[in-house]
Amino acid sequence: MTLASAAFGQGSKLSKEFGTISSSNTTPMDVIVRWTTDPADPSSDARHQKVITRGGQYKRTHHLIHAGSYRLSANQLANLASDSSVAFISKDHVLTSTSQGLDYFRETAHSDVAASAGWNGTGIGVAVIDSGITPNADLATPVYQQSFVTGDTTTADGYGHGTHIAGIIAGNGANSLGTYSKYQFGGAAKGVSLINLRALDANGVGTDSSVIAAIQDAIAQKATYNIRVINLSLGRPVTDSYLNDPLCQAVEAAWNAGIVVVVAAGNEGRNNSVGNNGYGTILAPGNDPYVITVGAMKSMKTSTRNDDFIASYSSKGPTLIDHFVKPDVVAPGNLVISVEVPGSTLSNNYSNNSVYSSLYLTQYGSSKVHNYFMMSGTSMATPVVSAAAAAMLQKDSTLTPDIIKARLMKTASKTFPVSSVATDPTTGISYTSYYDVFTIGAGYLDVSAALADNSTGTGSAISPTAVFDSSNTATMVNGSSVIWGTSVIWGTSVIWGTNAFVGSTSVIWGTSVIWGTMAPSATSVIWGTTTASAASVIWGTNTTSALTSSLGE
Repeated sequence: MTLASAAFGQGSKLSKEFGTISSSNTTPMDVIVRWTTDPADPSSDARHQKVITRGGQYKRTHHLIHAGSYRLSANQLANLASDSSVAFISKDHVLTSTSQGLDYFRETAHSDVAASAGWNGTGIGVAVIDSGITPNADLATPVYQQSFVTGDTTTADGYGHGTHIAGIIAGNGANSLGTYSKYQFGGAAKGVSLINLRALDANGVGTDSSVIAAIQDAIAQKATYNIRVINLSLGRPVTDSYLNDPLCQAVEAAWNAGIVVVVAAGNEGRNNSVGNNGYGTILAPGNDPYVITVGAMKSMKTSTRNDDFIASYSSKGPTLIDHFVKPDVVAPGNLVISVEVPGSTLSNNYSNNSVYSSLYLTQYGSSKVHNYFMMSGTSMATPVVSAAAAAMLQKDSTLTPDIIKARLMKTASKTFPVSSVATDPTTGISYTSYYDVFTIGAGYLDVSAALADNSTGTGSAISPTAVFDSSNTATMVNGSSVIWGTSVIWGTSVIWGTNAFVGSTSVIWGTSVIWGTMAPSATSVIWGTTTASAASVIWGTNTTSALTSSLGE
């Protein structure tokens, strides 16, 4: 018998909207407990202690209704409901005048489970190569900082993007913690040491050379600050084979130096400018076969994974020119709430994305205090994977970048629908996404599963090449030295599942979409040498327009 059904049999003191709760469900829930008599204030009252002794957190007393608000694990609710002093337990709903809601990226990626077990990246250095980091109560000062922006030595974040990324990794949630907190924001690996390597200016614009210089410095500082992960939530169109691209060569140098490099796939999944339905839009250096390339999922404002969908703007493979299967994994990246930089370019230009304090605090009305900011994109999904890699390295510092990539891909969830439809709230245009290997890669990041996996292997974990032949059949080709070649441990069916590619008669690979009768335009882009697919630069001068087009999806 489940906990919830047991409680319903004892007087139905739990709201029915809790549904069936498993005894293993430790998801924290914000609840209001009405007591049979008015509890005293402050929190030392015996009734408040009934929640606290069950691992809960007291927030405030509501004398008007003889109640208190608390945070308590789901599997403790029925046990609390069985207490004779409890009258009823209901959810503490969020009421705002806007469409803002919690994103739950830590819960959906299972980073919270990893952190509760002590795997929070402590001792691991994570280099954020971005627009800089501005420390505040939520973010400690990085252990090392350097600017590679020409003519600008400041390491502060004038754009607002790098700080948001750093908060997703290591934010401590200080500005949302306290007696009046309804929800605490924070990073997926709060124990890491941040390294701030600023390569983008106040408009979010950088160059290959500034990023390469930052990567070079990360390698040089590796031993001093134990830099084991580089986060690159940036990119630009693919113009050459990865073999000739200096940016790709730089990330490979870091990889070969023992640093896990995690890169955003790009936000071009809706780009149909050349008739490819968003396929072939992975940006560089995410097109490099060594790095971990990350696409974005939508958490749907719930803490569970079973209702999540791919973000239709998430760039899809195969990569141009070299045709590698990308992305490697997908992670929550839509409507993600993280640290804001008041006065930054993004904060000034997109003030509507500042989070209302009423979303996470009870003592304020619907005001904006500019602690937190909401953004969407593969930029936001990438640091969730960087945090996962840091946790894995904390647990076992001997892991190589290849083993980390292989484990993350092997343990990624492979349960998806066949397709989903998203409608842009601004334009009203609908986009259909299919859950093939070029859209979701090896699957949905599961940090706790990756930490539990002990598989080993030899060789490289480079992403395989996609081959499309004249019979409309797409296959993956692995090199003889890769981890997931033909071995039992890393077999293709283990990493990508049994439905990585769909037959040529299906809607995905049929004549109506990519490889069939419309091949003259699509084939020349994806399988030929044309490089015009990724028409706009997401992290260049078009950064903000690309960003806001995906918000609220």
